[in-house]
Amino acid sequence: MPNRYLIVGGGLAADAAAKAVRSADPQGLVTLVTAENDGPYRRPHLSKALWNGGTLDKAMLDTAKHGVGLVTGRTVISLDTASKMVTLDDGRRLPYDQVLIATGASARTLPGLAVGGPVVAYRSLDDYRTASSRSGVGKTALVVGGGFVGAELAAGLVNVGTEVHMAFPETGLGANRFPDGLSRAVTDRYAERGVRIHPGVLVESAEVKGDKAEVTLDDGTTGTYDLVAVGVGAAPNVDVARTAGLRVDDGVVVDRALRAADPTGEPVPGVFAAGDVASFPWPEPFTRSRIEHEDAAIQMGRHAGLQMVAAASGEQPAELDHFPFFYSDLFSDGYEAVGTLDGRLRMVEDWKSPNSEGVVYYLNGDKVLGVLLWNTWGQVDAARDLIFANEAVEPESLLGRLPR
Repeated sequence: MPNRYLIVGGGLAADAAAKAVRSADPQGLVTLVTAENDGPYRRPHLSKALWNGGTLDKAMLDTAKHGVGLVTGRTVISLDTASKMVTLDDGRRLPYDQVLIATGASARTLPGLAVGGPVVAYRSLDDYRTASSRSGVGKTALVVGGGFVGAELAAGLVNVGTEVHMAFPETGLGANRFPDGLSRAVTDRYAERGVRIHPGVLVESAEVKGDKAEVTLDDGTTGTYDLVAVGVGAAPNVDVARTAGLRVDDGVVVDRALRAADPTGEPVPGVFAAGDVASFPWPEPFTRSRIEHEDAAIQMGRHAGLQMVAAASGEQPAELDHFPFFYSDLFSDGYEAVGTLDGRLRMVEDWKSPNSEGVVYYLNGDKVLGVLLWNTWGQVDAARDLIFANEAVEPESLLGRLPR
């Protein structure tokens, strides 16, 4: 009888795992269950390419074409690791030999601002469809949050002609991650593009009236919007793991081979987790954490798929040795980064052109913990090597260390 592989989730990690399983075990039965009505797609497209001429068909990952059985629009409500069986919300029961929890994370919402109609907590393809239908010339949108999703989405909405307002509690865009000068420069560039910035404020109240939302900010500003898009972070979807009695701590706790653990920390046979939901023990100088970025999801998913096949064959597990990078596009600016970007760390700025092209190093004491490559390309591997050398450095020695 062929091996039965079950993947719970429909994101980038789930797709990468399914394809890795299929490549390593051509005869295995691979089933992917996702709560979304769509099969896996490239989630970064939701705030990037789809607002810049990209098409939906280019966003889809075509998982089913790789011999993967897709079950869409269904939620796993229980996972029994003893009987190796999952139960879906429609009553179906699916057996497995190896299972991957790749349930990702859900966008956080704001108290008193229910999702629906003109309001989206922006994360899914359905959210994009709503936002797209409510944007364009003559439409007005409020983006709540100035992080990765909020900043990218605001740029995308402007690109299609929308009048965009942004509200966030920080003093400027990226103020908790970037040096002060860079944060001010990025905020000014958004304003120059027509984005109406409301820094240092929170949503005080909101009410949906018909097909629009009336929002009052705590500085007294009021407005009526065709779209309110909330981008204030995400929380891991751990319900499935909890029903299975797995160890959960800001995500599903896994070892370096992506095996899920029981409450004592021991690996549970045949159960893996990857992607946004997985709490992984990253090597020094980092600690256990979740990383919610594309590269992490794809690499973890691929590795988990290969480990599922290895486990089915009785082989010894292999550890994941890839540390991910992340990137963003903000109108004409773009960056790649590795490690921790935290404005509370000591920052060493090395600009070729001030706040336009260069490198920012983030130091914890005398160790480099993060590198921001602003409009600087091809240096991710060098930045990663610098961080994992984990050596004491003099700040002055970093100037010119990486080509700008």
